[in-house]
Amino acid sequence: MASQKPTQNSTSSEPDRSGNSVCVSVPEVPVTLKRRPFLQPDDDIRLPHTGTPRANRAATREHPSGTTENGWAKRHQHQTVLQQHCDFFDKDQDGVIWPRDTFVGFHALGFNVAFCLLAVFVIHGNFSYPTVSGILPDPFFRIFIANIHRDKHGSDSGTYDTEGRFVPQKFEDMFAKYSDGRDFMTIRDIMNLLHGQRLLADPIGWGGAFFEWLATYIMLWPEDGRLKKEDIRRIYDGSLFHVVADGKA
Repeated sequence: MASQKPTQNSTSSEPDRSGNSVCVSVPEVPVTLKRRPFLQPDDDIRLPHTGTPRANRAATREHPSGTTENGWAKRHQHQTVLQQHCDFFDKDQDGVIWPRDTFVGFHALGFNVAFCLLAVFVIHGNFSYPTVSGILPDPFFRIFIANIHRDKHGSDSGTYDTEGRFVPQKFEDMFAKYSDGRDFMTIRDIMNLLHGQRLLADPIGWGGAFFEWLATYIMLWPEDGRLKKEDIRRIYDGSLFHVVADGKA
C-alpha cells in the first residue's frame, strides 16, 4: 500500500503575529484569520492574566490599575465595574435608579428630551424586572443596582461577565478583532463589532448593544469620527460620565 502524503498541520506551524506561539487562527476557517483575538506578547507583563475578570477595576494594558484619576478606583472599590457604570445615574446613592434618574442623567450628558425619553423606555422597559428581588415586576420600573449583573445581555462585547466584572481580554479583543489593533473605533468598526458579536435569536441583545453604542457615539461625537479606546474604557466603569456632564454644565 502506498504511504499517504502527510498533510500540513496549519494549526501549529508558525508563531502568531504578536510573537507568541499560541495558535489563534486556521486558514481553513477564514473568520479566524479576519478576527484575531488579542494575544499579549510573552515579554509584556503590564497586564498579567488578561483573561481573568477584574471585580472592581476596568483594567487594560495602558491602565492596568483601572481609572485612577480623582481616586475613582479607590472610591468605588466596593462596587463591581458594572455597578460603577450605573453609579452616575444614582444621584442620591440609594442603590435604586428611577426612570426619572435615567432621564435626568441622560439630559445632563447632553441628550435632547426625545432621546432621554427613548432611553427611559428602552432601559427601564427591558432592564427593570431582572433586578427585582421577588417575582412580581416593580410597578415603578425601577432598577436595583445590587442585582444589576442580572441585566447582562447577549450579543455584546463580553467585557462585562455575568457577575458584572470587567474582562480585560474581551475588551482588548474588540480592538484586535474589529479595529485592527488600533486605539480607536470608527462607525464602520462598531458596525462590524455589532455584526460579529451578534448571537442567534437574541433580539433584546441586538437592540441593547445597538442602543448602547449609539448613545456612546452621540454623547462623545468625535469630530474625526474616532472613538478613543481610553474613552470607551471609561464608559465601561462610568467615570467618563461625570467628565462629560461637567463639560456640558
